Amino acid sequence: MSIHVIPAKAGIQFRGSLASGSVTKMSRGDAWRNAGLSLIEVLIALAIFSVLLGLGVPSYRDWIASRQLANHADYLVETLNQARSEAVKRSARVNLCKSIDGKQCATSGAWNAGWIMFEDDNRDGSIENAESVIRRDGPPGNGITISANHPLDNYVSYTTFGYARLLSGALQMGTFVVCKPGQKAIHVVLANSGRVRIDRTTQPCL
Repeated sequence: MSIHVIPAKAGIQFRGSLASGSVTKMSRGDAWRNAGLSLIEVLIALAIFSVLLGLGVPSYRDWIASRQLANHADYLVETLNQARSEAVKRSARVNLCKSIDGKQCATSGAWNAGWIMFEDDNRDGSIENAESVIRRDGPPGNGITISANHPLDNYVSYTTFGYARLLSGALQMGTFVVCKPGQKAIHVVLANSGRVRIDRTTQPCL
């Protein structure tokens, strides 16, 4: 029995039996239909996928931005709690002050420039050579800003009992506002007891 080899053209499939001599061509369109999909259905599916992808990317970016903001608000709370804990542990006044250069406390600018935590033995609000610096933190980045109302404008100071007090001895309480453009502001609220809490707001960040 002789075998006939039939050359296949690109994009053409053949079906049938060589033995019977019956061979029929199957086009790409036939292949799509046999798979249960037409070309139009595939194009529609691709169009829907593109629309969903376009909607999903901005939502993902917004979620990332909101997490960055929330994480830094949590970090500020953690820092304040550490300052309070250090004051009790060291039996000394411990301050957290904003700092531009990472070396000395600042009386201008915002908290998002960075801050320093230190043991303020002489309670003058400045860092002396003999005083212990506990930690330094730089700017938060990612477009995050931190501002505070007047009682917390420059520093937070904890007594040996963990209370928040001004260097003058007056009660200290207030609110930090942590923001990022396009997000809702997060408030970090300091009570005179020294405890802090987070309040989520509907206030838009500019």
